[in-house]
Amino acid sequence: MAERALLFEDVAVVGSSAEGGAISVWTLNRPDKLNALNTQSHQDIKEQCARVESDDNVRCIVIRGSPPLEPEEGKRPKPPAFAAGADISEFAGKDSDDVRPFFDDNAWEAVWNLSKPTIAMVDGFALGGGTELALSCDIRIASDRSTCGQPEINLGLIPGGGGTQRLCRLIGYGRTMEIVLSGGMVSAEEALQMGIVNKIVPAQELEAITMGLAQEISRKSPFTTKAAKRAVRAALDLPFSEGVLMERSEFVALFDTEDKEIGVTAFLSRSDAEWVGR
Repeated sequence: MAERALLFEDVAVVGSSAEGGAISVWTLNRPDKLNALNTQSHQDIKEQCARVESDDNVRCIVIRGSPPLEPEEGKRPKPPAFAAGADISEFAGKDSDDVRPFFDDNAWEAVWNLSKPTIAMVDGFALGGGTELALSCDIRIASDRSTCGQPEINLGLIPGGGGTQRLCRLIGYGRTMEIVLSGGMVSAEEALQMGIVNKIVPAQELEAITMGLAQEISRKSPFTTKAAKRAVRAALDLPFSEGVLMERSEFVALFDTEDKEIGVTAFLSRSDAEWVGR
């Protein structure tokens, strides 16, 4: 039986309220292929997106890549990878009619459309579709040995998982054009300077720092967290004046929630808020 292309584990949130909070950790599990995304990877990610979206206990999602396997004797070890692009072997001999259904219903958009916070834990190569998967997350934490890029132009293609659009909104037109047209790789330091990743940390500290942030986010009111994500996302799609109105509407509506009263009362009494999630 073939190994699963995606492993998942729900990790309990320490000090969670409402009770039962969990961080869903997804691990791309194709280490022999540098975790390259194939059809099964996409299907598994979409299934997990549907699961966590309907599970009120899941407060945050962390996506990572499997570490490289131990090399066979005399063989060179593989480098670490978040996801080194798409599995190019699935592209051979395909025409537009073959690939359009797959790209019309893909994992990148499933992750992007989640209402809950998402964090990409990037260690090593995140190229092509791997960069696009990281860009589909709300936050990206990278190790200091990470590399990203959109090398599709070297195959006679362009990014097809939202890379041109999300990069342009994140880092601007000129830098996006340079990355997409050159097909070159961007170091962790350059990615940080450009704003592609939120922070870079030593590889040995990546998991602890990423999970620490996920725990911190997951201890907030899950209801309010969704409202915050909706408001920030609106800035990508709406004109400024409409976005401000949308933010104001979200803010005012929160005054009718139990969690607003719980949060204000806890602040005034200098106690910890015990959220109920509504």
